[in-house]
Amino acid sequence: QRRGGSMSILSVHDIKKSYGAIQAVSGVSFNVEPGEILGVIGPNGSGKTTLFNSILGQIKPDSGRVEFEGVGISGNSPLEMSRLGIGRTFQNLQVFGKLSLRDNLIAAAQEFHGTFWGRMFAPPDNGLRERADEMIEMFRLKHVADLPAGSLSYGQQKLVDIAMAFMPAPRLVLLDEPCAGVNPSLVEGLRELLVELNKKQGGSFVVIEHNMDFVMKLCHRIVCMVEGKVLAVGKPEEIQNNREVLEAYLGN
Repeated sequence: QRRGGSMSILSVHDIKKSYGAIQAVSGVSFNVEPGEILGVIGPNGSGKTTLFNSILGQIKPDSGRVEFEGVGISGNSPLEMSRLGIGRTFQNLQVFGKLSLRDNLIAAAQEFHGTFWGRMFAPPDNGLRERADEMIEMFRLKHVADLPAGSLSYGQQKLVDIAMAFMPAPRLVLLDEPCAGVNPSLVEGLRELLVELNKKQGGSFVVIEHNMDFVMKLCHRIVCMVEGKVLAVGKPEEIQNNREVLEAYLGN
């Protein structure tokens, strides 16, 4: 799929991954277009996280191909993915508890700026403090910016985790259940923040999420997975009115 003749930012071709007799992902294909927010939904056990980890090099798929901006990235390490401009968040928080919130953000971007020698002789924050402060402002975390990240509430740490993924200004970010564990009163603010990031930074997002209201309001298109396969792909309203999707959820 191409929008206006432009190349898809991410192309997933026929990814398969099994564990013994269990086919966790069986032949999944989809594209993500530049600037698009794509949702991936499906009942528990539908293969969403296995798919994510196969795309990102956390696990090796049995077969299939993943391309980023037309170049094959299957077999790349997570660090190589990051350096190409692919960010991700995890279901389990990845913050450095003893570092301040600001230093967490600086650490997240440092690896991807400049050469080794440039880093050796650069200022301690590699000139990234200004960028970190922009993100702190955008994520409305100024009041806790200098506190150790480990002392923050779970919801605040979740925001730090997401901000860390966006610090190097990646062209593609995969978000694994951004709403999980977040106070329901903060979910709408998180959605607005992701919309703002999408507009300001112009990157593409792929979002796995169980919160249907959040996904339907946030995403441009949605992929619904069931039992390791793609059941349906479409705009939110098409997915909401798809009888097979409704049955897949109600059947669980």
